Amino acid sequence: MVQFALSTKQGGQAHKQYIAMAQTWYRQNGQWRLVGSQHTDATRLRQPLEDRVIYPPGVDANQEIASILREAATSRKRVLLVFGGNWCFDCHVLDEAFHSPEIAPTLNKSFLVAHIDIGRMDKNLDLAKKYQVPVEDGVPAIAVLDSDGRLLYSQQQHQFSAARSMAPEDILAFLNKWKPSPKSS
Repeated sequence: MVQFALSTKQGGQAHKQYIAMAQTWYRQNGQWRLVGSQHTDATRLRQPLEDRVIYPPGVDANQEIASILREAATSRKRVLLVFGGNWCFDCHVLDEAFHSPEIAPTLNKSFLVAHIDIGRMDKNLDLAKKYQVPVEDGVPAIAVLDSDGRLLYSQQQHQFSAARSMAPEDILAFLNKWKPSPKSS
């Protein structure tokens, strides 16, 4: 699998689009023949090309949240609880976006991220309920907490469950809306 980045200008602003492509080749009688190819639609967010573990198995989500809230209290950052699973393609797309040069500076300055594994809809569902995140409508699903652990936002309309169709500007607008105000820093 290979991914191409296309840069375009629209209305004076530069935009990137990504297309991933894969080919299947077969060797017959000493010659290679292309037997299949596929590609994704153009997307505004980079697509993950490798499997990574973003929801480590065996992590106690309650302890992870408690630990990240202690860190948030001293750093005066907000907390993003990202509910999902390693099987979820859009969870990987969102995580890839969080590490992109366009989004990472805003995210890292104002937020701490806890990935809450929902397994195959059989883990940490009590936490999803506690933070009012309807994971049954799709993941990734996000809740935003202040540095004291108070719920500020819970995703109700599965806004991030189709992360592959989002643009960097969508994620930045969300982060800028929910980042701490300069007075609370």
